[in-house]
Amino acid sequence: MEEQGFAVEFDEIDPIARHIVLFEDGAPAGTCRVYWNSSKNSHVIGRVAVRKEFRGRSFGGQLLQEAEQLVRSLQGKTLCLAAQVRVKVFYEKCGYTEAGEHFLDEGCPHVWMYKTL
Repeated sequence: MEEQGFAVEFDEIDPIARHIVLFEDGAPAGTCRVYWNSSKNSHVIGRVAVRKEFRGRSFGGQLLQEAEQLVRSLQGKTLCLAAQVRVKVFYEKCGYTEAGEHFLDEGCPHVWMYKTL
């Protein structure tokens, strides 16, 4: 959050989301959250983040796989996420497809992406 200059760390979704934390040798390396969004009729993955010192080790992909497993266990069929445009290629490689116009979230360009499980 601080690295990218975002101001909003906690929001109204945190209490209803399931939070996933990936550890490496006992240290937290990355995190994401998953929650149901009725207006999108889909589970949503959000706040995907890997600490700088752990990047380049496929932890982002591991977080997405864990989130997808969680949604499958809940009988979910689709996932969506608001990807930062600068990293949307990462999500495409993980099977997500861009849908819709780019939009700003705290001044950072994002785009909605979807995946059918």
